[in-house]
Amino acid sequence: MQVLRQFIDKHRYTHGVEPICKVLQIAPSGYRRHAAHQRNPDLRCARAKTEAILKPEIERVWQANMRVYGADKVYKQMRRERITVARCTVERLMKFLGLQGARRGKVVRTTISDTTAARPLDRVNRQFKADRPNQLWVSDFTYVSTWQGWQYVAFVIDVYARRIVGWRQSSSMRTDFVLDALEQALYDRQPQSGDALIHHSDSKNISASCSWAV
Repeated sequence: MQVLRQFIDKHRYTHGVEPICKVLQIAPSGYRRHAAHQRNPDLRCARAKTEAILKPEIERVWQANMRVYGADKVYKQMRRERITVARCTVERLMKFLGLQGARRGKVVRTTISDTTAARPLDRVNRQFKADRPNQLWVSDFTYVSTWQGWQYVAFVIDVYARRIVGWRQSSSMRTDFVLDALEQALYDRQPQSGDALIHHSDSKNISASCSWAV
């Protein structure tokens, strides 16, 4: 919203306030209220006045602590300084100011999709229901940080029983450990050709999910 107001401020004398507001689909009254507050800050509501005081204090605490404090630590420091503020207000204003704390650990990218690879058709269409065992299996994998480094676990779940029917653990994200989980499920459950079993894998990082009949 601030960007829109700045745009109107810049072009109002060329095109007029109302025509610009009509194109931007915002109320001219809202812009005029903003302009009035800019000219006379005393017209602002009590919340806006309070936030105008808190914003520089939040940024000061964040800057004074090497820019690594998140909302929790900024809030606690302000409370120690006897600055009355709610934790949710600190979080909201930090987001507004574009301030964030340092995050520990590395971000693990679990899916590196190949956009050129062929994908089987999605036979599930987000309908994760099954009327019998060995009708629909879904699979995914996750990770956890340990003293020995990142460990990855692949698993296959029978949708009907809501039970893990195959799993494998690995210290690397190689394709074979995911396939080994499926192989274990096939070996243990021994699905028959008449079961028309569908195995479905899905990831938020892949634009199309993959399903195939076993």
